Amino acid sequence: MDETTGISIEKVSYAYGRTSALEDVSLAIDGGRFTALLGPNGAGKSTLVALLTGLFVPDSGRIAVLDRDMARQPGEALARMGIVFQSQTLELDLSVHQNMIYFAALHGIGGRARDERIDICLARMGLAERRGEKVRNLNSGHRRRLEIARALLHRPRVLLLDEPTVGLDVPSRSAIVEHVHEICREEAITVLWATHLVDEVWPEDRVAILHQGSIKDAGSVTEILGRAGADSVLEAFQRLTDTGGESAGTRP
Repeated sequence: MDETTGISIEKVSYAYGRTSALEDVSLAIDGGRFTALLGPNGAGKSTLVALLTGLFVPDSGRIAVLDRDMARQPGEALARMGIVFQSQTLELDLSVHQNMIYFAALHGIGGRARDERIDICLARMGLAERRGEKVRNLNSGHRRRLEIARALLHRPRVLLLDEPTVGLDVPSRSAIVEHVHEICREEAITVLWATHLVDEVWPEDRVAILHQGSIKDAGSVTEILGRAGADSVLEAFQRLTDTGGESAGTRP
């Protein structure tokens, strides 16, 4: 594998005790592309993200990030990743700017380089004018934007986001989806976006559909629609996950 593959997952399995969460999952995430990891709630998306970020260790299989093996080179792999978890991890009583400074310190970024990078990341996510506000006073959408800005601070080549729009209203959700697509396109960052919402998948995206701990299909939107005999991502998603009408995979 070379760095044209952003993330390589080879025959990965993981179980919580006797309950299997992922079984023999293999997936190649293209470098510099936006890939949606699409699956119903409980499909195993968060477990896979936890494995990719080193929080869990696979029971079997191999994970590599930009050709750095997570088992043998975890520090090098993680240094190249920006991560936005489903649960909020911001310091609520610090300001927007203080949260960024704290994170920069964790990555050993200081001085003028730190200040310039903070300015760029906050501006990109539309938060420059809120830098002095306490995070506690931000709405959910702006908090999520801050987490993405923070994840980009150390110039990662891979960005992982686990259900990043959970709990957001439609305008906030749409804006964040657009921002991350724009970042991926302009900076050629490898993006893995885990979601259960089909309307967060754009026509030009790569898609991997995860259900009951296994990959049901992966490829371009066009390829998946063709193999599923479907006219839309929603229809393909429902067919591949047997959800029918009970899980629309969209949010109004």
